[in-house]
Amino acid sequence: MNSPKELERAYRYCLWLTAHHYENFPVASRLLPATVRPHVAAIYAFARSADDFADDLRYHGRSLDLLNGWRAALQACPLSTPKGAGPEGGQRGQAPVDRLAGHPIFVALAQTIREKGLPPQLLDDLLTAFILDVTKKRYADWEELMHYCRHSANPVGRLVLLLFGVREPELHELSDRICTGLQLANHWQDLSLDWARDMLYLPADRMRAHGVSEQSLTEMLRDRRGSPEFRKLMKEMTQRAAELFDRGAPLCRRVSGRLRWELKLTLAGGRAILKKIKGSGWDPFARRPVLSGPEKGVLLVRSLLPGG
Repeated sequence: MNSPKELERAYRYCLWLTAHHYENFPVASRLLPATVRPHVAAIYAFARSADDFADDLRYHGRSLDLLNGWRAALQACPLSTPKGAGPEGGQRGQAPVDRLAGHPIFVALAQTIREKGLPPQLLDDLLTAFILDVTKKRYADWEELMHYCRHSANPVGRLVLLLFGVREPELHELSDRICTGLQLANHWQDLSLDWARDMLYLPADRMRAHGVSEQSLTEMLRDRRGSPEFRKLMKEMTQRAAELFDRGAPLCRRVSGRLRWELKLTLAGGRAILKKIKGSGWDPFARRPVLSGPEKGVLLVRSLLPGG
């Protein structure tokens, strides 16, 4: 068991890491109660680091080993016994667990798991998604993409709800819809960046239905301009994400206090990204949709208004 000072240092590190990573959507923001913010930061630091292992060029060639080591360290956390076998597309890693056990992220995460009674499987699901980022570059259809979102996005929302003591299954399902919509909004926002590194989250069957090929995507990326067929495809994809937001939005009315504000702000951020894609003529190749500082401020104010 770690001392109070060790725990304080560990959580301080996670909060620092959270504050120094750019995100479209609020993470451990000031809207969250001070008692919850460190726990959100511990989860975010765990996931952010794993995401970097999968995506950062510094870890090229070592990504799976690092992710397997991260998974082994998660399983070594007190009360942490995730179900399921090894990661998809890889074998269990051999990275030393004892070295990671003292890492501030795992010191804080172990305490959060114990204190809040979190199911470690949700954290393990996130690692499955990051391993898919390394091993799977294409998605055949919508169901394959939804499988990815169920691992990459939905666990985050469920973990946040659990930190606030929200355990009703129907509310977790509403959260899944919002989180899947956020993941899709992020995919469409980063389409040009992802395709530049040979990663594509557009379902192949929908591309074929709209007459969009991978070769044409390369040409559009080069020309920074989407074709009419591509824009029709992006309109469909963006509308699917918007429908998920609409179906999950009742969650904001079913919770109270600061959690409601945080959810409203997060949902507003996702919708704002979709609005920017629409404003570009459904063409994220022409201009990557991002939220400016003032725009984020407007979203914050709106989230605090009744009915906002």
